[in-house]
Amino acid sequence: MADASYDAVIVGGGHHGTIIACYLQNAGLQTAIFERQHELGGGACNDELPLPAFLASTCSHWSRFYAHPAYEDFKLRDKGLLYITPDQGASIVFEDETCLISYPLWRVVDPDTGRTEFSTENAEKTFREIARFSERDAETAHILTEKYQRKWRDAFSLQFFNPPTPWGVDDALEQLFGLPENEDGIDPVYQFMTVSQLAYDLFESAEMRTWLMRAFGTTNGCLPPDVPGVGSLVMVLGLILTWTPASIVVSGTHIITHALQRAFSEMESKFFVHHEVDKVLIENGRAKGIRLADGTEIEARKLVVSTLDVNQLVFRLVGEEYFSPQVRRRVENFSYDRANLFWGPIAVYEMPKYKAASFNPDCGMQPRVYWGVKDPEYMRDSYQSEIFSRGCSEKLYLFTGPDIIWDKTRAPEGKYTIHTEQFTCPARLFSEREWLRLKKDFVKEMLRQWQWYAPNMTEDNLIDAHITTPDDTLKRNINMGEGSWSVGAMFASQMGRFRPIPELADHRTPIENMYHGSAATHFGGGIGRSGSYNCYKVIAEDFGLRKIWEEKGRPF
Repeated sequence: MADASYDAVIVGGGHHGTIIACYLQNAGLQTAIFERQHELGGGACNDELPLPAFLASTCSHWSRFYAHPAYEDFKLRDKGLLYITPDQGASIVFEDETCLISYPLWRVVDPDTGRTEFSTENAEKTFREIARFSERDAETAHILTEKYQRKWRDAFSLQFFNPPTPWGVDDALEQLFGLPENEDGIDPVYQFMTVSQLAYDLFESAEMRTWLMRAFGTTNGCLPPDVPGVGSLVMVLGLILTWTPASIVVSGTHIITHALQRAFSEMESKFFVHHEVDKVLIENGRAKGIRLADGTEIEARKLVVSTLDVNQLVFRLVGEEYFSPQVRRRVENFSYDRANLFWGPIAVYEMPKYKAASFNPDCGMQPRVYWGVKDPEYMRDSYQSEIFSRGCSEKLYLFTGPDIIWDKTRAPEGKYTIHTEQFTCPARLFSEREWLRLKKDFVKEMLRQWQWYAPNMTEDNLIDAHITTPDDTLKRNINMGEGSWSVGAMFASQMGRFRPIPELADHRTPIENMYHGSAATHFGGGIGRSGSYNCYKVIAEDFGLRKIWEEKGRPF
């Protein structure tokens, strides 16, 4: 006899687990979450780093959860999830004392719902900044923005917040492939182009080409030789052109977890931490519950949902004997060789003073600030080979988050913290001892090169740094194979109807009433992505549950 019984059991209490649990409980199913760590949140977490009184988001720093349906559906702002959306977007600072800045083309006008409106003023400012380097690129950005405004934006949202369509059925973005350019069509060749091909096809300036290639890494972990797919292209253009406003969670990413947990608890639901799930209990091909590592058995009267990575799902929770040889082979070959990072907060006495501020006084005042040399040929031809062979590229392309400018909770008064991101290789390519050496070398090299752009970023300005490696990331979060924050590479063969593999892409498993909805499913890794929401849509269809999006007249 089971030790406890619920309608729905969620394996894993990361942000995907808390999202889908809220929707299931809201639909009338008594739902419980079981999490192996000491708290809910998974990648949506905070720590006092690099020193006490400095607040850092240690696994996912940049998020726009205000754009997720759960933000409005569960009134998360009322539950403490407060966003600041500065009238600044993204920038990249170059070694020749120039910079490129974009301003939010859509501004958040309703913080309760996350609703945005187009800003003609910011669009014109952004296009003028691009035109300082290339009139043609400014015109391209203008044309792309108009297409996004008229058709791409809605199509992307429909593709993003819906389960992937089966092979042979076009999703909302693919439906634009057949339209002529003058009808806002998407060139179908973009679905097959590599990151570097896209950069060179769309833009002519070294500045825009460099920026686009580097921004793919931030958005989905893809490197210049990778084929990212059209959905990822739209996301990356949205980052560098700030189609979606950059945002800061007041007091860090873990506040997203707090808000979701409050919403879940207010519905009289239960969650259990320090409760590691060992196995899904299966009887006559149907999921009947779970067994915890301590032997406790929990009954699932209706369904079980895994929010873990696909390897744990197949080989640990369920068992390989329930899957075909082809599925087992494909899961074994699922790649985690992207989105591997040197990553973390540094504490400083003063903020960077960029020389490029003489080019644009706003330089460095963006929630997303890149710096690197304007050398697209280097990124195309050498960047990946160097990070895979040496652990770090000779020329760094750092992505930084100066949230302290707007959120004063991040550091003690008079001191500052900046989040940093630089891509490296999978964890397996170096030993633990080598990774420890590499992270120390990285901090020194980061400061040395940062001074090319901001001369005050010296060792004397550094208070401390807490940089994690892929080896550290894997030890902290076992979902993130090879230290991949995206929980699996997000190139085209592992996205959409192919994520994680074609046979498991619709969120169902061969086990009746057993589902999976995590970063390993469409639309991949990152806080605010849609895997759990789309999984709930599949469950709602199978069980006839409440469809809150239809009730609210929402297209997704």
